[in-house]
Amino acid sequence: MRIILPDQLLRRVLLCFCFAVQPFLGFSQNVITYSPDTTLISPGKIKKLSVEELMNIEVTSVSKRSEKLSEVASAIQVITEEDIRRSGATNLPEALRLSPNLQVAQYNAYAWIISARGFNNVFSNKLLVMIDGRTVYSPLFAGVYWDAQSVMLEDVDRIEVISGPGGTLWGANAVNGVINIITKKAKDTQGVYVSAAAGTNLHDQISARYGGKIGSSLTYRIYGMRNEIDPTLNANRINNSDNWHINQGGFRLDYDGGGKNKLSFQGNAEGGTEHTNPGPSSFDHQDIMGQWSHSFSTGSDLQVQVYYDRIWRRDLPSLFNDELETYDIDLQHNFKIDKNNHLLWGLGYRFAHDDSQNTTAFIGFLPTVRNLHLYNGFIQDEIQLVPDVFKLTVGTKLLHNDYSGFEIQPSARFAWTPGQQQTVWAAASRAVRTPSRIDVDYHIPTYPVPSTTQSVGGGPNFVSEKLYAYELGYRVQAAKNLSLSVATFYNDYDDLYSVEVAPGTKTYLIQNGMEGNSEGIEFSGLYQAANSWRLRGGYTFFHKNIKDKPGHVFDVTYEGTDPQNQIVLQSIFDLFKHFQFDVTGRYVGGRPLSVIAGVPAVSAYCNLDVRLAWQVKFMELSVVGQNIANKSHVEFASNRIPRNIYGKVSFRF
Repeated sequence: MRIILPDQLLRRVLLCFCFAVQPFLGFSQNVITYSPDTTLISPGKIKKLSVEELMNIEVTSVSKRSEKLSEVASAIQVITEEDIRRSGATNLPEALRLSPNLQVAQYNAYAWIISARGFNNVFSNKLLVMIDGRTVYSPLFAGVYWDAQSVMLEDVDRIEVISGPGGTLWGANAVNGVINIITKKAKDTQGVYVSAAAGTNLHDQISARYGGKIGSSLTYRIYGMRNEIDPTLNANRINNSDNWHINQGGFRLDYDGGGKNKLSFQGNAEGGTEHTNPGPSSFDHQDIMGQWSHSFSTGSDLQVQVYYDRIWRRDLPSLFNDELETYDIDLQHNFKIDKNNHLLWGLGYRFAHDDSQNTTAFIGFLPTVRNLHLYNGFIQDEIQLVPDVFKLTVGTKLLHNDYSGFEIQPSARFAWTPGQQQTVWAAASRAVRTPSRIDVDYHIPTYPVPSTTQSVGGGPNFVSEKLYAYELGYRVQAAKNLSLSVATFYNDYDDLYSVEVAPGTKTYLIQNGMEGNSEGIEFSGLYQAANSWRLRGGYTFFHKNIKDKPGHVFDVTYEGTDPQNQIVLQSIFDLFKHFQFDVTGRYVGGRPLSVIAGVPAVSAYCNLDVRLAWQVKFMELSVVGQNIANKSHVEFASNRIPRNIYGKVSFRF
């Protein structure tokens, strides 16, 4: 792909643009889905399940209601709590590395870049992330602050990862994928849990949780945790100034009286400091959410979710102080029209108040304060053409946002299940990435300049980026101890983000001047080699072609360069009584050209994470080595990620 740089001044301006917003963009995407946890299997039993039982786990992210993993008409991966624990992951991004259909790159000590089906860069804006129904997508820069969306990994029940569009149900920005992080119910976290870890790069990590009951219908938990991470290395293998720490606490309260009504109420608060140049940056974040579900009958129920989310950041490199408050309400109703026809519909409204105070006149957002309204509604019909054999699911999402107005996102999915052990599926979808403030309101400088002066301005006419996606997949339990899945896709994109010179000026405007396509294949498998040994993983091939649209000449593209090949393999092995030995290996292909002009390409790399643990009923001791194949390596841009060896002790009572 060609990048045109007229002169050194433009290079400096665009580099300033990228690195100025990097702290906002690099904390990247976090999205989560609303759906009650309808898993029929208790979390504590997942590690004991056979391959067949794992394939029958109920998932909710594809159709907003529970369905068997083996019969889902989508490219979906499920990361269980046991997969996470046995990997030695210390945070959500590390856990997401276990999904072979995601591209995960660590940028520095606190910033991660996560995407599905390409476009993996600091503007990774085409992935929706949710935590227990709370969307963590930021309308400021169209991504996720991964550092400010921490969860206690021991409380995660499962992570459902969908590669491919999910806009029909989840709306704006569920373009290339959806991540749904589902935590355990309070009844599954009873008693006391305490853990502590420290190592060569993990400075310290401390977690504590207590779960109890009030009567027979009310369960609760409270928790607190602290993470402190040491710095990464620069290109000369000298410590960067990017070490950071975060303190977090929260609660969950569940009511289930065995009747038609269920209630859940939870909240979290966290704050942290990140070492940046010229001084420390900081953030604090709070969220509170309530969910209510009512069952009318075995085939009909109503669900309502309401949440409030606030995040404040002070970023010294870009001299921003930003406060974002989000209010969201969603309602969904599903019912059976008849035994072969299941209808799901819903409505939602989101209000976001963003106050971005610029402490310098050079870089900033205009206007400084924005009130953003998002209205949406969806309807989806699941039709059993031939019961238990042929299923057709059609639906659409209609939404309205303040930047581009009305958007429609239809889809059709077809599943053929010739037997209990295999499913063939196909899908066609349309999805959009709606404009955000970084597309329309961002300016360098923020004060008016003559047309003869070089500057960068937001795109007042910027419209939604559009995707038309076509998928074909096959899932089979080939043997009692072996399951395989393959998904192929072709994506056609239009109105992609570009930065171009406005005619007759030296001003660079953000526009929709690119188009392109991508194709790929995603293969995954699960193999129970023995009663004490399980293997899981997959391979992904991806290719993308982006070009300027007729009448446009883009100067810099921020749509990313992606590794063509990626392999993930996790081995979970019980050595003998009380001892566990686990290995996770990954290969990530090189990036021939990095996203930001002037940053060198990234070479392919292989790495290993190894865990050795001793476990008894109430205690677990473990030693984990992360990235042990290399003393340090680069995953994105030029920062080097060091090897980390840490020890951990945990107690359960």
